[in-house]
Amino acid sequence: MKPFARADRVSGQIQKNLSDLLRKSISDPRLEPVTITGVKMSRDLKFAYIYFSVSGADSDKKKAAQEAEKGFKSALGYIKLSLAGQLGLRHMPDLRFHYDQSFDYGERIDLVLKNIKIKNGSDSRSS
Repeated sequence: MKPFARADRVSGQIQKNLSDLLRKSISDPRLEPVTITGVKMSRDLKFAYIYFSVSGADSDKKKAAQEAEKGFKSALGYIKLSLAGQLGLRHMPDLRFHYDQSFDYGERIDLVLKNIKIKNGSDSRSS
């Protein structure tokens, strides 16, 4: 039995190559704060669901994510052409970009836990 499915290997290669491509070759300012957080492939390798996050202030993240999606849409042809040459697949998967909200969710949980700790800490001191 194989340790990894082919879709897992392809998704790992797409994530690595796309991250390098964003860092070195694409100069779109909308894509500068972007980090590729994961790639999931369909079993038939026809679709690659690419998840990304953006860095910056919380108030700007939603707008930055929307701008990043526009940047990906604008650069889609170049990205697919570059990845196709690097991956050597018979058929290049259709790329679908999605904002990864898990980091935002984690930050909100951390903030709630810190507030609870502060509230419990202040209550125990006043007793």
